[in-house]
Amino acid sequence: MKKAGVIGWPVAHSLSPRLHGYWLKKCGIEGRYEALAVPPEKLAETLENLPKYGFQGVNLTIPHKEKALMSMDELDPIVRRIGSVNTVVVRADGSLEGRNTDVYGFMQNLLSSGVDVRAGPAVILGAGGSARAVLVALQDMGAEEIRIVNRTPERAETLKRQMGGMIEIFPWDRARSAMDGATLLVNATSLGMQGQPPLEVTIDGLARKAAVTDLVYAPLMTGLLKRAQAREHKIIDGLGMLLYQAQPAFESFFGVRPGVTPELRASMVEVL
Repeated sequence: MKKAGVIGWPVAHSLSPRLHGYWLKKCGIEGRYEALAVPPEKLAETLENLPKYGFQGVNLTIPHKEKALMSMDELDPIVRRIGSVNTVVVRADGSLEGRNTDVYGFMQNLLSSGVDVRAGPAVILGAGGSARAVLVALQDMGAEEIRIVNRTPERAETLKRQMGGMIEIFPWDRARSAMDGATLLVNATSLGMQGQPPLEVTIDGLARKAAVTDLVYAPLMTGLLKRAQAREHKIIDGLGMLLYQAQPAFESFFGVRPGVTPELRASMVEVL
């Protein structure tokens, strides 16, 4: 029986076991996908023992995505650009390969919604790990102008230096200016998530044709998406990114490329 899982601290909230379990059943694969609660100080040891315990690989969630880099034998090029791992593949010789599927997940979520990032300026709220994945995705999709809004401009400036390209930095109190004429807005912060402060940002300056997407998926319809919908913008929730980023991970673990279907989405929405 093939075995994979997700490692986090905490990890009980993760939707990955339900998602991968759905695909295992749908594809008729005899396999298991487990949630593994691992504190940071035990991460390296746990990763080292994955081959010993018969794992094909694992996904990583908070707070392990960056620390895991040190335990990898090989890194995917995307990982080197982003600086974090969300998928660990155990290879036949027992070595560990670090991959990141967040860029793919974000890109596919936009593409499936018909968004063309080349239509005009894109705005990213946040400059953390999620923002890095979004930035790489937008650059690879051909976005010509990207504006990053962050409470700590210095962190955003560091991201700009590392990633290059046409990037403009705005402090949080100038978020309204960053929105002017933008055709895509991405919330890559945790603001608006259940248990987190609300995302308070004005979107009146967005172009009428702008699309708005939120990486937060709990709640599915965030305050930002509600305001955008009221202005008749195209809205894209964060669940799609979660589903799409899991596709290549599942394939690397179980050898089958699963589909992202309305039925799958409905199954996940049931628990949100």
